[in-house]
Parts: sequence; structure tokens; C-alpha cells
Amino acid sequence: MKFYEFFFSRWDFIEVGGVIMKDMDRMLAFETALKTWAAWVEANIDPSKSLVFFQGISPSHYNSSLWNDPKAKGCLGQEQPLLGSSYPGGVPQALGVLKRVLSTVRKKVKLLDITVLSLLRKDGHPSVYGFGGSTGLDCSHWCLAGVPDTWNEILFNLIF
Repeated sequence: MKFYEFFFSRWDFIEVGGVIMKDMDRMLAFETALKTWAAWVEANIDPSKSLVFFQGISPSHYNSSLWNDPKAKGCLGQEQPLLGSSYPGGVPQALGVLKRVLSTVRKKVKLLDITVLSLLRKDGHPSVYGFGGSTGLDCSHWCLAGVPDTWNEILFNLIF
């Protein structure tokens, strides 16, 4: 198996409602998983004893045309975050799916919405120093210290 086949192959088989499939639409799979999680929250969480947080979508930065730099090779060599408070390429479709499902949960779930601030940090990935080394480009994981520390600071402030 080549590196890119491993990296982009998320599963071998999926079972939904007793039906086993080789593949399915990623957004439908995500929505199905979120609905399963939401049903668990509804059945098992006592809001008088627990706070429930859901971390938003952690984006990748493989497609540099989304930040108007089509000549760049993804996150490779990115040393500065994007300026401003909005991402030129828009938010991932998965964020809409997440917000739609969370809006149906009757028990309080606080969205730790890290998506836009993370989209702006095209410079925060390991690049060729991450998974795969010089044979691959890692624009989906995050360097530490870095962006995940910001997520933790936000969570800390929401709790306290």
C-alpha cells in the first residue's frame, strides 16, 4: 500500500443499520456518527452533574488555493497565519453538519468552535516534519506548542 493510499483510506468496511458497506459518503458517515453520539448524550448525561463540550472541526491545509495561494504546496513552508477573522475558502461542509446535529440535542452541549481560528493557522502544521517525513506532507495534524494550546485555553475559560 502506498503512503497516500494509507493516509486517505479511513476505513475498510462500515456497518450502518445492520448493512455492511465498503464505503459511503463522508458527510453522511459523519452525520450518522454524530447522531449516534447525540443519542448517547441524550440517554446517559445528567446535566445537573456534567458539562458536555464538543470540539468543532479541526481543518487541514492541503489545498492552498483555498487561501488564495495556488502556487504553494499546501502547508509546506508556511510561516505566517492568515490575517483577518475569516477564511477565504469558507468553512468546511462538516461544520454545517455538526451544527445541524447539535441543534437537535435537547441536553445542553457547548460547541468549542475552533474551526475558523484553526483555518487561519495554515502555518501550524508539521508539514514534512510530521507523519511520513520527507515522503509525505502532513497538513492535518498540529505542532505542539501551538494551535491545540489555544483550543485548551478556550476550553479552560468556558469551564471556569
